[in-house]
Amino acid sequence: MIYPYLLRGLAIERANQVWAMDLNYIPMSRGFVYLAAIIDWHSRKVLARDVSMSMEADFCVRVLDQAIARHGKPEIFNTDQGLQFTRMVFTERLKGEGIAISMGGRGCWRDTVFIERLWRSVKYEEVYLHAYDRVS
Repeated sequence: MIYPYLLRGLAIERANQVWAMDLNYIPMSRGFVYLAAIIDWHSRKVLARDVSMSMEADFCVRVLDQAIARHGKPEIFNTDQGLQFTRMVFTERLKGEGIAISMGGRGCWRDTVFIERLWRSVKYEEVYLHAYDRVS
């Protein structure tokens, strides 16, 4: 299920008001792995991150659980419309915590701008400078 974008016109004034999550792939010598990260929109702090061989919804739930265990929970959780974020196992986990679900428009990078900026930094400051053989 696709949810509406809740952040348009919203003033982000404090930590744990809005979190965002996204996945990106990291090239390896034989294939790639997926890196998931959750950031706080107010502080821009990375709250949780992990790597996986697949981008299943269960992987995203695991990263979400890490962030909640360490930092409490946000009022709003923003993602893109990726399949893993629209799966019931993921959305029900958010609803079970009383977290409002926000999804950016399809192909609209501005709706997830801060996490997209994180990926640019990760790739240009780390990934593109190194050749990875394995995840350790």
